[in-house]
Amino acid sequence: MEPLALNIQSEIGTLEAVLLHTPGPEVENMTPKDAQRALYSDILNLSIARKEYEQLEGILSKVSRVYQLKDLLLKVLENQQARQELVEKICAAEQAPDYFTQLMDLPAHVLCRVLIEGLPARIDNLTAFLNDDYYALFPLYNFYFTRDAAMVVGNRVLLGKMANTVRLRESLIMEALFKSPQFAAPPLFNPNTASAGTGISIEGGDVLVARHDVLIIGNGTRTSSQGIDFILSQLCRIPQEEPIHILVQQLPAQPESFIHLDMVFTLLDTDKCMVFEPLILEDNRYETIHITVSHGRVGKIKYVQGLLPSLKKLGIDMDAVSCGGTKDEWNQEREQWHSGANFFAIAPGKVLSYARNIHTIEEMNKHGFEVIAAADVLSNKINLNRVKRCVVTLEGSELPRGGGGPRCMTMPLRRKPVKW
Repeated sequence: MEPLALNIQSEIGTLEAVLLHTPGPEVENMTPKDAQRALYSDILNLSIARKEYEQLEGILSKVSRVYQLKDLLLKVLENQQARQELVEKICAAEQAPDYFTQLMDLPAHVLCRVLIEGLPARIDNLTAFLNDDYYALFPLYNFYFTRDAAMVVGNRVLLGKMANTVRLRESLIMEALFKSPQFAAPPLFNPNTASAGTGISIEGGDVLVARHDVLIIGNGTRTSSQGIDFILSQLCRIPQEEPIHILVQQLPAQPESFIHLDMVFTLLDTDKCMVFEPLILEDNRYETIHITVSHGRVGKIKYVQGLLPSLKKLGIDMDAVSCGGTKDEWNQEREQWHSGANFFAIAPGKVLSYARNIHTIEEMNKHGFEVIAAADVLSNKINLNRVKRCVVTLEGSELPRGGGGPRCMTMPLRRKPVKW
């Protein structure tokens, strides 16, 4: 297969390729006492979660090329040099140097599984026996949220620098994948090479490519101001024919459902966006900041009056659809908690969401989106090519309990250009 050339110039362009990771035993390889460290409030039922995930993967397979992360990782591990480099980085980062030889001796398919599902610690001395941690390498409980550990911006890959150490290995694996011959040598922006103590954290749920020249970035518990400064420094290195605009939206630290910008704001079409109204549209203390990068340097940094007015001034005029509807703040908060604002576009005006957020879906319908059950697409009852503007609803009782929606679970690799 030809190496894939990456290209993401918007959030909504017709999807051509996407990276997924089907949740596996790693999401159940925890006890209730480990759940908080794993960034979970509960333990998922894997059999139900996988059935729901099959709908997401099935829809995406109908409209684009789907890459499974585990398949790509296996190919990396079959290359001895790439395997050694990755295992060395993991053992060093996770303070497990004594396990290097054991890991290197594993067959590639076993090592692939262990790096995702976890490696139990050896109990060969008293200190190990008394240690409460069962794992030497913890399972990657959150890896089915492929959005966060790496993101494609233009034809470049920005690696995540995870805010929580339990997710650190995800970005190391993503780095190995995008360095492999499976991709057409995209330039890598790697914040993980920055020295310790810099305060840099960047996660993909906070980074939205609105247009080729406009980025929207959330600044909260997962993406720090230092992380955004790192992004600015990398943008300054890119040859520019026109200014690049960065809109930074500050986010609250609480509730935990506000962890990323895409939990309160996502793009649906060239003229439609999904918003959590109390934060994005109403007056509050969370500021919006406009930064311009031009001629290889940061030009202006200024406070502006909200995300939507700022986008309009840049030629992106958005009609806001309210998560949970416009009438009841309780419904807004409840459905935002269950990723009601977290939409993923497969084409302009064609988006995926959870069916459970009924008030949000009703609001979408009022704004001209036909509501289509994923099961009807998968059974070929409905052909999405014959539909103009729609929301495809996925079953979701277990997956939302992991703390994310369709955008969180997808890492787009290629999209077609959008006519603005």
